[in-house]
Amino acid sequence: MILEAAVQEGDEVVLGPILQREGDILTRSIGGDVPLFPPSNFGVVDRGIYRSGFPSEENFPFLKVLNVRSIVYLCPEPYPKVNAEFVRSQAIRLFQFGIEGSRESFVTVSNRTIMEALRVLLDIRNHPILIHCKRGKHRTGCLVGCFRKLQNWCLSSMHEEYIKFASPKIRPSDMRFIEMFDVSQMMHCVLGIIYRYHGFGHQAPRLVYQKA
Repeated sequence: MILEAAVQEGDEVVLGPILQREGDILTRSIGGDVPLFPPSNFGVVDRGIYRSGFPSEENFPFLKVLNVRSIVYLCPEPYPKVNAEFVRSQAIRLFQFGIEGSRESFVTVSNRTIMEALRVLLDIRNHPILIHCKRGKHRTGCLVGCFRKLQNWCLSSMHEEYIKFASPKIRPSDMRFIEMFDVSQMMHCVLGIIYRYHGFGHQAPRLVYQKA
């Protein structure tokens, strides 16, 4: 499995390999074979946008290779000391949106919180950006699902993606939250317009997984 990134070559955008999967680890395809370990439940959302569970210290080299510039942290607890030190050392901006972990998304997740987090995601100055909660399943899944609504994904595709990352602990309340989330206020957001203008979004060249 190869993780590729969009690279500018003249007037053309092409996909160049960054990481190649070998067994349970990833190795750099540029600059030598350095073992890299992605965070649990890691995935590529779109060009310059990633998702995962809580990164551990062994995942830091992987995040450095991705050149992560910002992190959206969706838990209410303070960032652990080792993670906070890594963020400071790499000049990574940390955006915390404290959402309590609960089986009832309608109770713990507010539209306002999701709207604020989406504004951070849409601001391309924050890219590359990583979204994470504790396990990268429910809170992260809700935010990514609402982001997909901005991209005009159909509901079945949004649910399929949510299930892929949340299994085996799927929460129907999360899927209802995504379905009922009103993105109309974000459609004309200045950052949303900039995001689409610069060619980002699901129809633009982006990071993709391909079979080796």
